[in-house]
Amino acid sequence: MMPQPPETSDPPRTLGAALKHLGPGIVLASSIVGSGELIATTTVGAEAGFVLLWLIILGCAIKVAAQIEIGRATLTWGRTPLAAFDRVPGPRFAGRGWIYWAWAVMTTLILVQQGGILAGVAQTLAAGIPVSAAGRAWNSGHDAAAALRIAAAARERQGDLTGATESRQRLAQLESDMKGLAVPPDESIWAVVTGVVTAVLLAVGRYRLIEVVSVLLVGTFTLVTLLALGLLQADPAWAISWPEFASGLIPSLPAATGGRSPVMTALATLGIIGVGASELMIYPYWCLEKGYGRAVGPRDDSAAWAERARGWLRVMHLDAWVSMVVYTTVTVAFYLLGAATLGRLNLRPSGGEMVRTLGAMYAPVFGQWAAGAFLIGAFAVLYSTLFVAAAGNARMVVDGLILAGRLPGDDATRSRWNRRISTLWPLMALGLALWIREPVAMVLASGIAQAIMLAALGVAVLFFRYRAIDQRLRPSPAWDLLICLSAAGFFVIGLWTLWQRLSTLLAAGA
Repeated sequence: MMPQPPETSDPPRTLGAALKHLGPGIVLASSIVGSGELIATTTVGAEAGFVLLWLIILGCAIKVAAQIEIGRATLTWGRTPLAAFDRVPGPRFAGRGWIYWAWAVMTTLILVQQGGILAGVAQTLAAGIPVSAAGRAWNSGHDAAAALRIAAAARERQGDLTGATESRQRLAQLESDMKGLAVPPDESIWAVVTGVVTAVLLAVGRYRLIEVVSVLLVGTFTLVTLLALGLLQADPAWAISWPEFASGLIPSLPAATGGRSPVMTALATLGIIGVGASELMIYPYWCLEKGYGRAVGPRDDSAAWAERARGWLRVMHLDAWVSMVVYTTVTVAFYLLGAATLGRLNLRPSGGEMVRTLGAMYAPVFGQWAAGAFLIGAFAVLYSTLFVAAAGNARMVVDGLILAGRLPGDDATRSRWNRRISTLWPLMALGLALWIREPVAMVLASGIAQAIMLAALGVAVLFFRYRAIDQRLRPSPAWDLLICLSAAGFFVIGLWTLWQRLSTLLAAGA
């Protein structure tokens, strides 16, 4: 019998023992439950109502099989994820494969998305902790306007047309008075503070810190959102009826309103809800840092290696499925909350009012406490995305530089440059946040790129399963069906998004 390599370890044999080794999926979920859910998913709910619930659920569910297959290809062959993707057949440019270059373009837009998320964090802090007199005046006026807007819509839903008209008249007068207010510097101040603090944390952080921060932040807002959705059902004026919910489960598409189709927003959202294209590529990095790769050990022809690999792949399966349950539950909750409140109030998150508009989702439940409850939760979920995505994307950027021959590939160099890029990433996002100042558009731009990238990942997943697998680890026919359905879904989402985007651009140029 061959001796076991010193760094390997036997896989857990019981469910309880396996649960102790979970973690990468939680880190992944913390980067998922953020801009995609809080900003993009609620925006789709606001625009489409309940009609696209089926699409949101499908967008979460179809990705887990691909997530696991990508992780398997990484762990069993001892390659980094980007190196594995670079082996997918197809055109090559400057020595690198077509998926490598598609990843490079997507990552550029992800940095733009991160700028939008950082702007959202800054808006949240500026709304909750104004640092200037102008900021306090600005908050007071906009909070009063938001309350009147919600009151008008709520009274109209209750049949109190006189009260609704009165609220709208007061709102019009308040908005007229506010036109003279100067935009306070608070958001910019908090953006700088957030960017710098995040850079410092990532400069000194390790996997364990990232995992702990992720769990705390995501858990906070998940509880707030599920509580809000539950309490909403106790209010007859806002409760989601069974016919409304059921209508969202029947595949159909909403009509365009105001010259804009909610389907385009939904397609952009599909790239970043659930496991987005970026998270699919990053997930194996967290598996490696958790120690799954070391536990399996270098691939060899021994029966012992195959047994270890199967055992640790089962742990990764459990990790991925647990994370899927978490992010699908939260995504559906955000969508329903957005449809039930923002959609009925006819409010759309945008620009500098994004955070206050999103906060309106919680007003029917928490009343005067809505602003505080939402700001705490919004900070938690947006900051977790900023923090974890910066760390994860930095690892891929370093891997990309190594593959391009710009850096040596030893562990010490990789670790050193992981910290450097992690530190630089939020500072670059800060520059984009201060320059563009359109957080919703910034998030959705990345969503479009990631939705298109899903088609490329569909090709990669099929290659990993049928052309790059150790036959001893071959899955069951049922799992093959899931992989094929996942890849097919990726093709539909990616190619449909590309077609819709090209059609929009051609129509605008005509």
